[in-house]
Amino acid sequence: MTTPLGSIAWVVTGSFIGSLGAVGLKAGAHRLELHLRGLVTNWELMLGGLGYALSTVFFVAGLRHGELSILYPMVSIGYAWSMIWSKIFFNEPITKIKVGALAVILCGAGLLLLDGLSR
Repeated sequence: MTTPLGSIAWVVTGSFIGSLGAVGLKAGAHRLELHLRGLVTNWELMLGGLGYALSTVFFVAGLRHGELSILYPMVSIGYAWSMIWSKIFFNEPITKIKVGALAVILCGAGLLLLDGLSR
């Protein structure tokens, strides 16, 4: 079974949206209050949860016609976006170790992508 490029696009888009969801969750965690009113009024936390839910919709849409063993690792592309967002929104450092680890992850996803498209 080959994995259509459209399925990969759905999953990669979902991973992008999910990385933005992580930003919302982190931003909301800074003012987290563990009571109903505090949770409901924490708009960053709500947007983060919405981002994750929306990313799941994209992921499921991609799974309809593709291989799980190819598509699930494509979610790791969101790690690249998360590193960028963490620098932009939270001024977290981007170290050589983080870049190296991300390169390994992206190389693995790229190899699986080639395998999924070549069959």
